Amino acid sequence: MKIGLVGYAGSGKTTVFNTMTGLAVPVGYGGGLRLGTVRVPDKRIDRLSGIFKPKKTTYAEMIFCDVPGERGAERKGLSTHALATIRQQEALALVLRDFKNPAVEGIADPLRDLSGFSDECILADLELVEGLLTRARRENTPPADRNRLERMQGVLEDGRPLRILSVKELDRECLRNYQLLTDRPLLVVVNRDEDGAADALPDDLTARIDELGAMGLALSASVEAEIAALDPQDQAAFLQDLGLAESALARFIRAAYGLLDLISFFTVGEDEVRAWTIPRGMPARKAAGKIHSDLERGFIRAEVIPYEVFIERGSEQAVKEAGLVQTEGKEYLVADGDIMNIRFNV
Repeated sequence: MKIGLVGYAGSGKTTVFNTMTGLAVPVGYGGGLRLGTVRVPDKRIDRLSGIFKPKKTTYAEMIFCDVPGERGAERKGLSTHALATIRQQEALALVLRDFKNPAVEGIADPLRDLSGFSDECILADLELVEGLLTRARRENTPPADRNRLERMQGVLEDGRPLRILSVKELDRECLRNYQLLTDRPLLVVVNRDEDGAADALPDDLTARIDELGAMGLALSASVEAEIAALDPQDQAAFLQDLGLAESALARFIRAAYGLLDLISFFTVGEDEVRAWTIPRGMPARKAAGKIHSDLERGFIRAEVIPYEVFIERGSEQAVKEAGLVQTEGKEYLVADGDIMNIRFNV
């Protein structure tokens, strides 16, 4: 999963990136795209690894991309380079400044910056869609394709992002190559000082986030960076003092999984215990392809043990003796926490 951290310069975006990834890239305006990979914490993997004691334990991973920031919300438009870079991300995390920064002119206004960023993305998408529609009319493409583009044009002209359209309203399969900005899942990250780290988002900002079909999250990147540098046993106490139940990384990942509607299934054994991330609703045969293309091509069946059933029984053998191993075909929809063994023949 690839998430682009975007936002105006001075929002603390790179500090958020460093906090999430454990890296220490220089902060400040400028520079190129930076990448950092973090493992997704999962207590289920920890427990399965403790039971199987495998040679290798592999967690799901999330890639953070620190996209160079624009100089401020007063810009008349995102640069062409910034737009191109943002389009390459699978999901967007927009970092909004909600703290005093002497290096940035003007007071912090997350609502203004959110609306400004959204408006620029809508205009960029509208320009792209209008160009596609002009070409579609000129080349006399099928009516269904033109209707789809006209529907998108109408939504964008109303100042609304494409992500608000349901699957029934917009077939996205044919749109993947267009990399539309406002169809990207959006997580709004409000970056605060220490005093406001645990406070709820204000109602007007929450309402605007909902209008945009996005999700919201508040954190204090500077404080979280200090917490991340502590010994693990000291981190919980520090978080408790701030009124927080868990770290920003854990909250961010949970929000990202919810935003993208992702789940994890597991493969287990003496060699490796591993988590695999897939979209919710993926059938077993396609999920098998995440492990290896041969498993998808030669898929016969999936032997499935729900995680809770495995933990309750304590071992694969006990699950089998209880007759609780599910034998599923290629159309079975994989559930979060499924332990899967794929039978195949190539």
